[in-house]
Amino acid sequence: MTYETPQDAEDAYYDALESGDVEAMSRIWDAEDGIACLLPMTPMAIGAQVPLLWRTLFEQGGRFDLQVRHLGWIENGDLAIHLVEERVAAAPGVQVPPPIYATNVFRRDVDGWRLVLHQNSPTPLPPPAMPGDGRTAVA
Repeated sequence: MTYETPQDAEDAYYDALESGDVEAMSRIWDAEDGIACLLPMTPMAIGAQVPLLWRTLFEQGGRFDLQVRHLGWIENGDLAIHLVEERVAAAPGVQVPPPIYATNVFRRDVDGWRLVLHQNSPTPLPPPAMPGDGRTAVA
């Protein structure tokens, strides 16, 4: 499969996440020795470990229904960096968890755009309140 734009590759990535399709997920990533994936609460997967990470997550029933909002794009030549907010779609009556912020890095080669790095992290906790005035430490 050839992805004509970084957005095509990113759309395919989130489609694979939603469907839990390990084969589709494997087609999105670049050559195994030059890729990395860092998810919350998991060790960093590098190279050939990346498809194994996704296979394990999907075999354990991992399906991710996410709403994705772009916060910023940096594209220069054969490299694209997408900064996104991922929100889990919650069932009615269930409290929606805070968003997760992710960085997706894509590289273009002769076969089109491929994912080389996905890193995400949960929303940080708010800073502690300062005693006395009710304001936060960063206000």
